[in-house]
Amino acid sequence: MNTAGHPEATARRGLELTPFRGLRYDPDRVGSLAAVTSPPYDVVVRPDGLHHLQDSDPHNIVRLILPQADTAGARNDQAAKTLRRWLSEGVLTADPEPCLYVYEQHDGDGMLQRGIIGALRVTEPSEGLVLPHEDVMPHVVADRAALMRATSANLEPLLLTYRGNGTAADATAVIERTVERPPLFSTTTEDGFSHRLWSITDPTDLARVQSDLTRHQALIADGHHRWATYRRLRAEHPSPSPWDYGLVLLVDTARYPLRVRAIHRLLHGLPVPDALAALAGLFRVRRLEVPLPEALQALADAACAGNAFLLAGDGAFHLVDLPEPALLARTVPTDRPAAWRTLDATVLHATLLAEIWHIPEDDPTRIAYIHDTAATVEKAERDGGTAVLMHPVREDVVRDLARQGVTMPRKSTSFGPKPASGLVLRALDL
Repeated sequence: MNTAGHPEATARRGLELTPFRGLRYDPDRVGSLAAVTSPPYDVVVRPDGLHHLQDSDPHNIVRLILPQADTAGARNDQAAKTLRRWLSEGVLTADPEPCLYVYEQHDGDGMLQRGIIGALRVTEPSEGLVLPHEDVMPHVVADRAALMRATSANLEPLLLTYRGNGTAADATAVIERTVERPPLFSTTTEDGFSHRLWSITDPTDLARVQSDLTRHQALIADGHHRWATYRRLRAEHPSPSPWDYGLVLLVDTARYPLRVRAIHRLLHGLPVPDALAALAGLFRVRRLEVPLPEALQALADAACAGNAFLLAGDGAFHLVDLPEPALLARTVPTDRPAAWRTLDATVLHATLLAEIWHIPEDDPTRIAYIHDTAATVEKAERDGGTAVLMHPVREDVVRDLARQGVTMPRKSTSFGPKPASGLVLRALDL
């Protein structure tokens, strides 16, 4: 059933998801499946989270997705050698036949997400099938591409969403029948999420899923840099080849809505007093002597009325809102829709970072992007920098802009829950 490279595949329109032989950990060779998983590479808080994951099990997937060495070349070479060693030792083994995988996550708060993992045909934005909503940073794409070349593998799936039809014949119907069977495995990670995985090998079910998906387009919820990497690597290899496809998790958000959270900024070398001084007369600034949850609620309330940010790093929180209209008119580009011009991320990047603080958005020595709110504040306080906490964007705003072909500023959103890395990998030479 693996149609990658088949002549008829290129004639199909819509999303083309193909089965593959997944690489999975042998439970008998690792401490536990939970101990070898990791958040996606760009969610791991470094260095603390990285060290914690490395210590949790000698075979933790972080040793592949975030190898540690003195140079980029040495890191990628190390990841490739580690992958080959784990394969030769049987730590990772390939499933006997190509399949699609049903993946489920749920937590104690009622969050339930189910989707299908497979190898998706890589397309260009002009085809309108896989919609990006954020720009990417070239150096990150280059880094991920070098790692994928070295390992010849897709080490973790992207998170894509689509809007299903809710019919008995669609992919979601196959998912909900599949989860009635015993899973390939079940595990619970330390964040409280339970994870289960099933395989789909029945030809009728595979055909039903594939046929349904050809009628849909997908939004990149998480993994813009990896999708851009897939596109770069596909262009480097003559088609047909395994590089025509990339590992993804597709979730029908009509049936399983995602959570949308913000991605915060940590500004290195900019103490909070200096950041606030530069805002004088341009934004309203209010000091909040409250715990983090109350500060975030104040941010949410302020965001209902307009652009708002929360600065931290000096032991307090500072609510920044009500930018001067003349400042926005001067700094925010006018060649995009109003929904884009009024985004907090747009104002942050165009006005605060570029105009007021003079911090390049793609310079890792000056700025870091962190998903965990408390970790962002803690690192700012420890390092003497400034944490800029953001309020999340609604999913409908993200999707509407993406359909217009308008990308949001990079790292504007965090959709979740994100698939755990390490549960299923794709080797391109199988």
